[in-house]
Amino acid sequence: MHATNGFDHDILILGGGLVGSALACALDGRGWRVGQVEASPPQAGAPGFDERKLALAAASLNALAALDVLPRLATPPAPIRRIHVSRAGDFGSVRLDAAELGHPAFGGVVLARELGQALESRLADVAGLARHRPATVVAVMPDPDGPRVRIRGEDGERELRTRLLVAADGSRSLARTALGIGAVEHDYGQVLVVCSLATERAPDGTAFERFTDEGPVALLPMAGGHYGAICGVAHGHADAVLAMDDAAYADYFQQRFGWRAGRVRRVGRRSAYPIARVVADRLVAPRAVLVGNAAQSIHPVGAQGFNLGLRDALALAQRLDGGDPGEAARLADYAAARREDRERTLAFSDGLARATANDSFPMHVARSLGLLALGHLPGLAAPLASGAMGFRGQVPVLSRGRA
Repeated sequence: MHATNGFDHDILILGGGLVGSALACALDGRGWRVGQVEASPPQAGAPGFDERKLALAAASLNALAALDVLPRLATPPAPIRRIHVSRAGDFGSVRLDAAELGHPAFGGVVLARELGQALESRLADVAGLARHRPATVVAVMPDPDGPRVRIRGEDGERELRTRLLVAADGSRSLARTALGIGAVEHDYGQVLVVCSLATERAPDGTAFERFTDEGPVALLPMAGGHYGAICGVAHGHADAVLAMDDAAYADYFQQRFGWRAGRVRRVGRRSAYPIARVVADRLVAPRAVLVGNAAQSIHPVGAQGFNLGLRDALALAQRLDGGDPGEAARLADYAAARREDRERTLAFSDGLARATANDSFPMHVARSLGLLALGHLPGLAAPLASGAMGFRGQVPVLSRGRA
């Protein structure tokens, strides 16, 4: 165990969501006194985890297996063996087959709720982890000698001092603001409607992504013979879509998606999430670092958000062996290591969202030619597949899997 020298924690993680919890798991066995602050009460279960379907890249599955999280999932990931991408009104499509590229799968699909429960189970076994829960962050006070955080819990307020502060507190990060780190925001003007859905043809391992003028539509294969359905809807239409009964929404989704998976037979309860891009100007401050949505929240197209945040956590944990966890050189190394993956993923997500939403004739032609090229020219599909599998830039060790 590292010396504390008047600090409550060596590392204090603000946020008990997927990325913050994954980081706590990745720090297990490294000897640090780790603290984690989470607002929701323990009886609420895994915090912030819901019925959203997460497409985990192969790199993420490798890491979660190495962290002993994957075996704790109630339902094993449904493998994504093929990817089909198209756009309404364009000709051409992209079809990627993992087996043809020498891989068993591109990744797998899980319920966010079940991944949260698996992480909760793993956190119970993390040595040296102190969980402040339920506790709300009242204030973050930057200090080059050790940031201080005031929290309010069931026993009143208290102040915590740490050698390294990790902000994993979401896209509206209080810590990011307190640290003086700005962020660039873009509202896509869309709401993402999510539900489970069954069609007349059971999933065969194919993930479908279809772009339309109104927004992206996707089907992700799930265990149990159904799909995770995702539908982007313009803000102005969202209330009307959410008010539809099951039969009306099934017809609406069919009209938006098409017939590639057959007729939609039934749909489950729907939930909605506004889509916005929030990108921090920088990742580090003196003795502080941003990870996950606090560092960047991106458009869900291409299912890159959580995968990118998990790689943040893994890359940070990889650099926290011995010494001073908050030293400037260590944090600078982390920021440099994340640059390529972060910039390429941000550019991919935002570029794809904007290009596929443009309904001009020149863009229609350009997209169609691009889809044709990706679908038919040898050598173009492999880099796309590699990115989808989470292998961009400096890949964290835990993401690489067995050699």
